[in-house]
Amino acid sequence: MVIRELEKAILAGAEITPADVLSVWRSSSHEDLWEAAHRVTEHFKADHFDFCAIINARSGKCSENCKWCAQSAHWKTGCETYGFVGAAKCVAEAKKAEANGVGRIAIVTSGRGQTPQQVDEICATLEEMRKNCKLSLCASLGLVSRDDLAKLKASGLQRIHCNLETAPTRFKTLCTTHTTEEKLATIRAARELGYEVCSGGIIGMGETDEELVEFGFVLKSISPDSIPVNILHAIPGTPLGDTPRLSIERILDSIAILRLINPKTPLRFAGGRRDLTDKEAAKCVYVGINAGIQGPLLTTPGSDYADDRQLAKDAGYRT
Repeated sequence: MVIRELEKAILAGAEITPADVLSVWRSSSHEDLWEAAHRVTEHFKADHFDFCAIINARSGKCSENCKWCAQSAHWKTGCETYGFVGAAKCVAEAKKAEANGVGRIAIVTSGRGQTPQQVDEICATLEEMRKNCKLSLCASLGLVSRDDLAKLKASGLQRIHCNLETAPTRFKTLCTTHTTEEKLATIRAARELGYEVCSGGIIGMGETDEELVEFGFVLKSISPDSIPVNILHAIPGTPLGDTPRLSIERILDSIAILRLINPKTPLRFAGGRRDLTDKEAAKCVYVGINAGIQGPLLTTPGSDYADDRQLAKDAGYRT
């Protein structure tokens, strides 16, 4: 199969295989791959560039040993640490995001998961946010049980975020305190309860071509409503602290591959966006990025509320 045949199959809604994608990737020039991904993006895209914002609502002291993460208690990174910020802070951050034109906001907490008391506190916070703003509500809470997901949904939570991070075969070399299957269990429970699901990951953690394609197809299997694409921003003190940034060619190839495998799903600029030049960021949008996170992130630089809005407008999107 050649690139135009793969593109035609995708546009026709035909099933494609990992072998198809790998073969085409290896036989195509960068430019041909990027152009095919661009045409697929154009064919399926909505005219609106979807923006969300996040609240770093509990930071640091995480029990998990994810090798990329500044918030893991296993590494000495100087990460800021604090407990849950509370409802008033979350409401204030939501109002700020809403004033800047964002349509959705997520409460993000460090840690493997939530205690019963923490779930109750987050539920109360969601109820206050729902009273005080019109934003859609999302949360990234680690591994969450079905019962806790049901409580959170009753309090107004509409979307759950749970990144798979990378291919399962790569993930087990980067984290040993939880598994991809545990993440998938949270996602499946959320789907059963009627949640929207946001799930993506990080490129640049040493994944091979095969692993990137594997990652894309695992994401395809869960049909997420949004795929965040983080580019590794190496944090000193973590085991991946000396990892060089991906070349722009590899970044664009990775976006193109994720787009070809998931042709209709928004690919969302997330961590690492600020490490790109404006020209590089615009090329990422051209190839397949059509959503973004605005404002502060967790432990890496985020984009100004105005920056990516202008980037999206320049690419012809409504914001």
